[in-house]
Amino acid sequence: MNSRLILTVIALPLLAVAIAFATTGVFTPPPVRGSFDVLPGSERIHLSRAVGPESLVFDPSGGGPYTGVADGRVLKWNGGDWVEFAVTSSQREKCSHPFNPAMEHICGRPLGLRFHPKTGDLYIADAYLGLQVVGPEGGLASQLVREVEGQPLRFTNDMDIDDKEDVIYFTESSTEFYRREFMSSVLTMDMTGKLMKYDITRKEVTVLLRGLAFANGVSLSFPDNIRRNSEGDFWVALHSKTGLLTKWATSYSWFGRSLLKLPLTFKQLHYLLVGGKPHATAVKLSNEGNFLQVLEDVEGKTLKFISEVEERNGKLWIASVLMPYIGIYTVALKQSPTVAWTTLCLNSCRAHQTWADDWCY
Repeated sequence: MNSRLILTVIALPLLAVAIAFATTGVFTPPPVRGSFDVLPGSERIHLSRAVGPESLVFDPSGGGPYTGVADGRVLKWNGGDWVEFAVTSSQREKCSHPFNPAMEHICGRPLGLRFHPKTGDLYIADAYLGLQVVGPEGGLASQLVREVEGQPLRFTNDMDIDDKEDVIYFTESSTEFYRREFMSSVLTMDMTGKLMKYDITRKEVTVLLRGLAFANGVSLSFPDNIRRNSEGDFWVALHSKTGLLTKWATSYSWFGRSLLKLPLTFKQLHYLLVGGKPHATAVKLSNEGNFLQVLEDVEGKTLKFISEVEERNGKLWIASVLMPYIGIYTVALKQSPTVAWTTLCLNSCRAHQTWADDWCY
C-alpha cells in the first residue's frame, strides 16, 4: 500500500469529522466585537457572464467603476450595464469561459487597477502578465514589466501610483506559486512575496522589500492630504476572518501541507478554511493604522469573500475575487451604521448566473 493511499485512508474519516464540525459552526470564525452587521443591506450589481471583480477603480473624470474579471477583461460600468474596456492578452480565442483557472496564463487575470490622475492611463497588475498600461480609450494593454531581476513575475497583485514622483508601487504575492495556486502559497507559509517600485519615466524597477508572506494590497498615504477617502482613512477588505483551521494551517506548516495532500477539491478546502460560513468583512483604518469601524455581512446573505472596498460619494463599492457581482453599500452621513441599511433585496447569484454554481455557496 503506497503512502498516498495510506494518507487517503487515514484522511477520509478525519475529513468527514472536520466537515461535520464545520457545518455545525465549530470552526466558524468568531464574531468581531463592536462590528456592525450592516452589509446584508448592500445592493448587488451582477456581472454579465463574468466572475471575480477583484479590484474597483474610477477614472479621473469620475466614470466607472472599472473592474478586472477572471477571463482577462477589464469591464466598465456605464450606469446601466457592463461594457468591455480593455484586455490584457491578445490571445482571446479560448477565453470565452467566465471562470477557467487553467487558461489564466493565456487569457490574463487583471487584479489591481489604478488610473494615473494626470494622463488618464489605466495601469493594470495582471497576475500572470505583469504590469501593464492602456490608454484612456481602452483596448489591448501594453506590457511594461514582465520580469524582475531576470525572473518572470508569477503573481503580480496590486499597485498604487505616486503621480508626483511618477512611480508605481506594486506587489508580487509569490515567486513560487501562480495566482491559481494561491491556496498552496498560504498553506505552505510561502514568504517569497515582494514590494517593488516602477519608475514610469526611466522604465526601471527597484525591489523595495523581499521575503513577504503573500504580499497583496498596497496603498500610499500622501503628505499633502490626498487620501484614500475624503477623511484620510483606509478601507481594508478581508477575504474571510481567521477560523480555527486557518489558524492551525498558518501557524504550523506541516498542518497546511497535510491539508493540501487531502483528496479535496479547491472548493472543499476553501470551505473548511473559511469555517464553513461564507461572509464579508470590511475594516476602516485611520491614517495611523488604528481601527475605526468594522462592517460585516456575518451570514453572507448578500456579500461574500470581498477583496476591495472603494469609498466614493457616500457609497462603498465592494469587490469580490470569487463572486459574479459587486456590492454597493450606502453610508449614512452623521449616523450610526445601524440606521444606514438599504431595503433593496436581490435574488441569489444562482438565480442570475447559473454558470456560477461552482462558486455560489
